[in-house]
Amino acid sequence: MAEAFESGDFKPGARAKARCDLMGAAPYSEADDMLVRRFLTPAHDEALKTLAFWMKQAGMTARRDPAGNLVGRYEGEPPGAPALLIGSHIDSVRNGGRYDGALGVMLGIDVVEVLARAGRRLPFAVEVIAFGDEEGSRFPASMTCSRAVAGTASPSVMEMTDADGVSLAEAFAAFGLDPTRLEEAARKPGEVFAFLEAHIEQGPVLEAEGLALGVVTAIAAQKRLMVRFTGVAGHAGTTPMSLRKDPGPAAAEAILALERICSEGADGLVGTVGRITALPGAFNVIPGAVEYSMDVRAETAATRDAAVAAVTAEIEAIAARRGLEASVALMQDLAASPCDPGLTALLEDAVAATGQPPGRLPSGAGHDAMVVADLCPTAMLFIRCEGGISHNPREAVTEADCALAAEAMLGFVEQLAQNLGSMRPSRPLRGASG
Repeated sequence: MAEAFESGDFKPGARAKARCDLMGAAPYSEADDMLVRRFLTPAHDEALKTLAFWMKQAGMTARRDPAGNLVGRYEGEPPGAPALLIGSHIDSVRNGGRYDGALGVMLGIDVVEVLARAGRRLPFAVEVIAFGDEEGSRFPASMTCSRAVAGTASPSVMEMTDADGVSLAEAFAAFGLDPTRLEEAARKPGEVFAFLEAHIEQGPVLEAEGLALGVVTAIAAQKRLMVRFTGVAGHAGTTPMSLRKDPGPAAAEAILALERICSEGADGLVGTVGRITALPGAFNVIPGAVEYSMDVRAETAATRDAAVAAVTAEIEAIAARRGLEASVALMQDLAASPCDPGLTALLEDAVAATGQPPGRLPSGAGHDAMVVADLCPTAMLFIRCEGGISHNPREAVTEADCALAAEAMLGFVEQLAQNLGSMRPSRPLRGASG
């Protein structure tokens, strides 16, 4: 299938979209009727084989690193120079869309092919990376592969098991990888000096503002929590309303408090309840407990934490007023990841040079860039997606927008080459002195 894209049929951006479309079905999916491409599966392997072919066709060398990532390298002048890393993830959620993650990889390949066709060598290498596991759709943890590259993955992740009881170590071995070498995927200080990730927005802001592209200012801080209201289970027909200790209405009241607090907040504050469970869960039983998830995100940790504190206070007050018990348990805490100001400014200039207004917006979704930020400065480009729909087979982008994204990325690379000597990262590389 890879051979279908001959060198003569090359329209940067449009071809990236077409390649994503090709990879939306078997053998690049584990199912015939939907896209599901999980880490270390035969579908993942098929995707890497075809991507490696395209990388080599574009003028790169290609290798799989010890974490299962695919890395294509286009040498700079001189050879062996530090690299600008471009890429995203190649895995998908179950019944996902074709462009989430994959489009950023395909656009990176297109950028390199433009350089190679022009015989253009830069004062740095360009590496295109396809991270194997960002979604966490097979194993409980997410972003395992980018954590490995950034040097922040713990060897203990090998003990994780999937729904079939297969450990990550066993999956590594079956894929031809050595689970004891995960830490060798970490890039050394100075090998990589910057990271650019292009990704569909996965939200409706760009479309609402009539913008094809957006420049990400920061990836939101996130907290995931589990809330539990505990009351007294009872018969639905024989317990008077005035004598009930029903956690259901309490949970409803608290969820509305979350909506109100986040609606009144700043810094892109959002709050979501994605899962609700009433126990024991029978039609004719007043629940003895209600549990629900709470996801709170904002551009800054301070705004996020203030919202969590305010909602927690409301939960405690509601429980006290209704004679219930309440608990709020922290499940995950992800710090905000601001994009590098210098790289972001160059990316804005590159977007403007395409004739598009450089819209600025935060990312409410997590991305590999927030992990790679532990290794080097990062920048992110968002591409408009139809209706803001993502993690859904209806996910859609246009060829025109993808072409503009490729043009902006090329402009960014050229500006980076011209300004390399004056660029000063906002923080030192991991492990670097000073």
